[in-house]
Amino acid sequence: MRGDKQERILRVMLSENKPLSKNELAKRANVTRQWVILFLRKIEKIKLVKGTKIINSIKLIKYWLSISKKTKRYKEYMIKDPISLLKKINLDYALTTYQAENIIQRYLFPSRTDVYIIRKDLEKWHSILKKQGLYGKGNFRIIIKDENVMYGKRKVNSVFIVCLPQLIIDLFKEGGSCEEAANMLLEKLNKNVS
Repeated sequence: MRGDKQERILRVMLSENKPLSKNELAKRANVTRQWVILFLRKIEKIKLVKGTKIINSIKLIKYWLSISKKTKRYKEYMIKDPISLLKKINLDYALTTYQAENIIQRYLFPSRTDVYIIRKDLEKWHSILKKQGLYGKGNFRIIIKDENVMYGKRKVNSVFIVCLPQLIIDLFKEGGSCEEAANMLLEKLNKNVS
Protein backbone atom coordinates (compact mmCIF):
# COMPACT_ATOMS: atom_id res chain seq x y z
CA MET A 1 0.00 0.00 0.00
CA ARG A 2 1.25 3.46 -0.83
CA GLY A 3 2.17 5.54 2.21
CA ASP A 4 0.26 8.67 1.17
CA LYS A 5 -3.03 6.79 0.94
CA GLN A 6 -2.52 5.14 4.32
CA GLU A 7 -1.64 8.49 5.87
CA ARG A 8 -4.74 10.10 4.35
CA ILE A 9 -6.96 7.45 5.91
CA LEU A 10 -5.27 7.77 9.31
CA ARG A 11 -5.42 11.59 9.21
CA VAL A 12 -9.17 11.52 8.56
CA MET A 13 -9.89 8.82 11.14
CA LEU A 14 -7.92 10.57 13.87
CA SER A 15 -9.31 14.02 13.04
CA GLU A 16 -12.97 13.08 13.33
CA ASN A 17 -14.85 12.94 16.63
CA LYS A 18 -16.80 9.82 15.68
CA PRO A 19 -16.25 6.80 13.39
CA LEU A 20 -17.18 7.36 9.76
CA SER A 21 -18.63 4.84 7.36
CA LYS A 22 -16.14 3.23 4.98
CA ASN A 23 -17.70 5.20 2.11
CA GLU A 24 -17.41 8.52 3.94
CA LEU A 25 -13.86 7.70 5.04
CA ALA A 26 -12.91 6.94 1.43
CA LYS A 27 -14.52 10.16 0.21
CA ARG A 28 -12.81 12.38 2.80
CA ALA A 29 -9.42 10.67 2.40
CA ASN A 30 -9.74 10.87 -1.40
CA VAL A 31 -9.06 7.15 -1.86
CA THR A 32 -11.18 4.29 -3.15
CA ARG A 33 -13.43 2.30 -0.83
CA GLN A 34 -11.30 -0.74 -1.65
CA TRP A 35 -8.19 1.04 -0.27
CA VAL A 36 -10.09 1.79 2.93
CA ILE A 37 -11.23 -1.83 3.30
CA LEU A 38 -7.74 -3.26 2.69
CA PHE A 39 -6.06 -0.80 5.04
CA LEU A 40 -8.65 -1.26 7.80
CA ARG A 41 -8.16 -5.04 7.62
CA LYS A 42 -4.43 -4.53 7.98
CA ILE A 43 -4.67 -2.31 11.07
CA GLU A 44 -7.54 -4.34 12.54
CA LYS A 45 -5.25 -7.40 12.59
CA ILE A 46 -2.86 -5.51 14.87
CA LYS A 47 -5.79 -4.40 17.05
CA LEU A 48 -5.65 -0.65 16.37
CA VAL A 49 -9.22 -0.40 15.08
CA LYS A 50 -12.47 -2.35 15.00
CA GLY A 51 -14.04 -1.56 11.64
CA THR A 52 -13.69 2.23 11.42
CA LYS A 53 -13.72 2.71 15.22
CA ILE A 54 -10.36 3.54 16.79
CA ILE A 55 -9.45 1.22 19.67
CA ASN A 56 -6.23 2.90 20.76
CA SER A 57 -5.43 6.37 19.38
CA ILE A 58 -1.93 6.49 20.89
CA LYS A 59 -0.91 3.21 19.25
CA LEU A 60 -2.57 4.32 16.01
CA ILE A 61 -0.50 7.54 16.00
CA LYS A 62 2.66 5.49 16.71
CA TYR A 63 1.75 3.23 13.78
CA TRP A 64 1.27 6.29 11.55
CA LEU A 65 4.65 7.57 12.65
CA SER A 66 6.24 4.22 11.70
CA ILE A 67 4.95 4.44 8.10
CA SER A 68 5.47 8.19 7.63
CA LYS A 69 8.57 9.45 5.84
CA LYS A 70 10.45 12.61 6.82
CA THR A 71 9.63 15.55 4.55
CA LYS A 72 12.29 16.21 1.93
CA ARG A 73 10.58 18.70 -0.39
CA TYR A 74 10.72 22.20 1.01
CA LYS A 75 12.18 25.66 0.43
CA GLU A 76 13.61 27.90 3.14
CA TYR A 77 13.53 31.65 3.67
CA MET A 78 14.47 34.22 6.30
CA ILE A 79 11.34 36.22 7.12
CA LYS A 80 11.19 39.02 9.71
CA ASP A 81 7.66 38.45 11.09
CA PRO A 82 6.28 35.18 9.71
CA ILE A 83 3.01 35.16 11.64
CA SER A 84 2.06 38.65 10.46
CA LEU A 85 2.79 37.56 6.90
CA LEU A 86 0.58 34.47 7.28
CA LYS A 87 -2.26 36.55 8.69
CA LYS A 88 -2.25 38.70 5.53
CA ILE A 89 -1.61 36.08 2.84
CA ASN A 90 -4.44 34.96 0.55
CA LEU A 91 -2.98 31.56 -0.37
CA ASP A 92 -3.90 28.15 1.02
CA TYR A 93 -1.58 26.87 3.77
CA ALA A 94 -1.49 25.01 7.09
CA LEU A 95 1.01 25.85 9.82
CA THR A 96 2.81 23.00 11.62
CA THR A 97 5.69 22.18 14.04
CA TYR A 98 7.14 24.90 16.31
CA GLN A 99 4.83 27.84 15.57
CA ALA A 100 1.68 25.70 15.46
CA GLU A 101 2.57 23.96 18.72
CA ASN A 102 3.32 27.32 20.35
CA ILE A 103 -0.11 28.63 19.37
CA ILE A 104 -1.87 25.48 20.62
CA GLN A 105 -0.07 24.72 23.88
CA ARG A 106 2.82 27.19 24.27
CA TYR A 107 5.49 24.64 25.20
CA LEU A 108 8.10 25.13 22.46
CA PHE A 109 9.98 28.26 21.47
CA PRO A 110 8.79 29.07 17.92
CA SER A 111 12.25 29.02 16.36
CA ARG A 112 11.02 28.08 12.88
CA THR A 113 7.80 28.50 10.94
CA ASP A 114 6.81 25.50 8.81
CA VAL A 115 3.82 25.67 6.49
CA TYR A 116 2.34 23.12 4.14
CA ILE A 117 1.32 24.61 0.82
CA ILE A 118 -0.42 23.39 -2.31
CA ARG A 119 1.96 22.50 -5.15
CA LYS A 120 0.23 24.78 -7.68
CA ASP A 121 0.88 27.78 -5.41
CA LEU A 122 4.64 27.21 -5.09
CA GLU A 123 5.71 30.00 -7.48
CA LYS A 124 3.31 32.49 -5.88
CA TRP A 125 4.69 31.67 -2.42
CA HIS A 126 8.26 31.89 -3.67
CA SER A 127 7.62 35.30 -5.21
CA ILE A 128 5.95 36.69 -2.07
CA LEU A 129 8.57 35.30 0.30
CA LYS A 130 11.50 36.63 -1.77
CA LYS A 131 9.95 40.11 -1.53
CA GLN A 132 9.35 39.80 2.22
CA GLY A 133 12.75 38.36 3.12
CA LEU A 134 15.69 36.33 1.87
CA TYR A 135 15.77 32.98 0.08
CA GLY A 136 17.96 30.25 1.55
CA LYS A 137 18.52 28.67 4.97
CA GLY A 138 16.29 30.52 7.41
CA ASN A 139 13.40 30.56 9.86
CA PHE A 140 10.56 29.89 7.40
CA ARG A 141 9.94 26.69 5.42
CA ILE A 142 7.29 25.97 2.83
CA ILE A 143 6.62 22.25 2.52
CA ILE A 144 5.08 20.62 -0.53
CA LYS A 145 3.29 17.39 0.32
CA ASP A 146 0.09 15.53 -0.49
CA GLU A 147 -2.76 18.10 -0.42
CA ASN A 148 -4.72 15.94 2.03
CA VAL A 149 -2.25 17.13 4.69
CA MET A 150 -4.56 20.15 4.92
CA TYR A 151 -7.51 17.95 5.97
CA GLY A 152 -9.00 19.15 9.22
CA LYS A 153 -6.97 22.36 9.37
CA ARG A 154 -8.46 25.04 11.57
CA LYS A 155 -8.09 28.76 12.11
CA VAL A 156 -6.54 29.72 15.46
CA ASN A 157 -5.41 33.28 16.25
CA SER A 158 -5.98 34.29 12.61
CA VAL A 159 -3.67 31.60 11.15
CA PHE A 160 -4.46 28.15 9.74
CA ILE A 161 -3.01 25.18 11.64
CA VAL A 162 -2.89 21.51 10.61
CA CYS A 163 -5.19 19.09 12.43
CA LEU A 164 -3.94 17.89 15.82
CA PRO A 165 -2.96 14.37 14.65
CA GLN A 166 -0.84 15.82 11.80
CA LEU A 167 0.84 18.26 14.20
CA ILE A 168 1.71 15.39 16.54
CA ILE A 169 3.26 13.38 13.69
CA ASP A 170 5.27 16.39 12.48
CA LEU A 171 6.57 17.13 15.99
CA PHE A 172 7.64 13.51 16.52
CA LYS A 173 9.55 13.65 13.22
CA GLU A 174 11.41 16.77 14.41
CA GLY A 175 12.73 14.88 17.46
CA GLY A 176 14.28 16.32 20.64
CA SER A 177 12.09 18.74 22.61
CA CYS A 178 9.44 18.46 19.89
CA GLU A 179 8.89 14.83 20.96
CA GLU A 180 8.04 16.03 24.47
CA ALA A 181 5.53 18.49 23.04
CA ALA A 182 4.13 15.75 20.77
CA ASN A 183 3.60 13.43 23.75
CA MET A 184 1.73 16.19 25.61
CA LEU A 185 -0.52 16.74 22.59
CA LEU A 186 -0.97 12.99 22.19
CA GLU A 187 -2.53 12.85 25.65
CA LYS A 188 -5.01 15.56 24.60
CA LEU A 189 -5.83 13.68 21.39
CA ASN A 190 -6.32 10.43 23.31
CA LYS A 191 -8.85 12.12 25.61
CA ASN A 192 -10.73 13.55 22.61
CA VAL A 193 -10.85 10.24 20.70
CA SER A 194 -11.56 7.94 23.65
